[in-house]
Amino acid sequence: MLRLALYQPDIPQNTGTMLRMAACLGLAVEIVEPAGFDVSDRHLRRSGLDYLDHVAITRHRSFAAFEAWRAGAGCRLVLATTAGALPYTDFAFRPDDCLMMGRESAGAPEAVHAAAEARIVVPIRPGLRSLNVAVAAAMIAGEALRQTVGPARRDV
Repeated sequence: MLRLALYQPDIPQNTGTMLRMAACLGLAVEIVEPAGFDVSDRHLRRSGLDYLDHVAITRHRSFAAFEAWRAGAGCRLVLATTAGALPYTDFAFRPDDCLMMGRESAGAPEAVHAAAEARIVVPIRPGLRSLNVAVAAAMIAGEALRQTVGPARRDV
């Protein structure tokens, strides 16, 4: 199963948008703490509306705890980063990939970059910094699903 990993998310509304997208597309979500806000179910429900009942969310106390989980789960870490060299549309996704999005304010630190098996980028026009993290996550998840399950997916 494709997974969306949120590295220490900063903004509840973006997190809620990504949780809603994950619910609708059938992605599991990994939240790597600490987050910039309370990620309790009560607070997530405020930003994720009633979609939280339709998404599997796992919280990890730290990146080290996430990495320990990932080693046991056997999923490949694919980091979305403005420092990536390979456009996401040129990357060969696999069904067991874990698509990681960095913090809205600071991206992902070097330890996360070093742990990632792949670093991909959403190409944007020169002179602009980045897309909203939820928009980038949707674009990447859509392409990953297109490659791994095809466009006629109706089982979610």
